[in-house]
Amino acid sequence: MNTLPDFEAWAVFARVVETGSFAKAANALGMSQPTVSKVVARLEQRLGTVLLYRTSRRLSLTPTGQVAFESAMRLLIEGETMEAELSAQVTTARGAIRVTAPMSFGEKYLAPLLPEFLDRYPEIQVDLSLGDQVVDLLAGGFDLAIRIAELPDSSLRSRMLCTVRRPLVASPGYLARHGRPRHPQELVHHACLMYTNVASPEVWVFHHDDTKEECIVQVRGPIKSNNAGVIVPALLSGHGLALQPEFLVWDALCRGELVEVFPRWHIARIDLNLVTPLGRTRPARVTMLMDFLGEKLAAAPWFQSPAQDAMPHRNYRR
Repeated sequence: MNTLPDFEAWAVFARVVETGSFAKAANALGMSQPTVSKVVARLEQRLGTVLLYRTSRRLSLTPTGQVAFESAMRLLIEGETMEAELSAQVTTARGAIRVTAPMSFGEKYLAPLLPEFLDRYPEIQVDLSLGDQVVDLLAGGFDLAIRIAELPDSSLRSRMLCTVRRPLVASPGYLARHGRPRHPQELVHHACLMYTNVASPEVWVFHHDDTKEECIVQVRGPIKSNNAGVIVPALLSGHGLALQPEFLVWDALCRGELVEVFPRWHIARIDLNLVTPLGRTRPARVTMLMDFLGEKLAAAPWFQSPAQDAMPHRNYRR
C-alpha cells in the first residue's frame, strides 16, 4: 500500500543541513535534539540510504544527501510560502467569499450592498448563490449563509442581526371588494396567498398583543410558492391576503399600495442570522462582510434589534 511522503522528516532534514547542526536545527524548530536526530534517522531508514556523515565536530552530506537536500529545501520553501499566503488570506481582506442567501432578500437588500462592499475591499470577490432552500454549508463550500429562519443545526455558528416581523397584508382594492377581516378566524372566508417553505404553510397561528389570545386558522387560496417574492404581484393586484416578511413589503406599505390587516395580532417573528460553518477558522474577509452587513442592515427601516422590545405595530407613513 502506498504511503504519503514523510514531509515532516524532509523539512527537519533540510533545516539540519541549512543550520549545520542538529542542535541549531532543534532550536530553530522548537524540538529536542534527540527528536531531530531520530527524525533524520527515520528518513534514512525509509530511503534505505545514508544522507549525512556525522562526526563529533561536523556534519557533511553524502552524494545522495546533496541531491536530497536540494529537493528538501524546495519542499520546505514551497510549504512555508503556501502557509504564508494562506495565512495572509485569513488575516487580510483578500480572496473569495462564497455566500448563500434567500432569493427575495438577496435580490432586494443584499445585491444592492455589494458594490459598496467591493469598493471598500477591492481585493475580495463575492460568489453569491440565491435560493430559498436550506443548503449544507460544508458540502456546498459556502463561507457564509444569510438565513431568515430558526436554526436547529448545532453544527453551525451564527450571529443574529435582527428579528423580522411578518404582518398580514392586503391591497386596499382587495379589502374594498371583499371586506376587511376583523378577527383571524374570518380568514377562512378569504383568499390567502401562502409561502410554502415553512413547516405548515396552510396553518397560521396568531397571537393578540394585548390579550395574548391565540388563534389558529386553516387557510386556503389561489397561490402557493416557496419564494415570498412571487406572492407580491398577486398581493398588489388584489388577489388575496398574505403573511409577508416586513422587509419585502415595507415600501409598498409606506406607499399605501398594501395595508397591514391586523395591527394588534401577530405571528411569531423570525430571526435574520449570519451563519458560518463550525470548526474552521473564519477568514478575515468573511468577518469583514459580516460586519459590513450588520452595519448597513441596521439602517434599514424594518430593522429591529434583538435587544429592542418587540414592536406590536408600525406606522408605515413616511
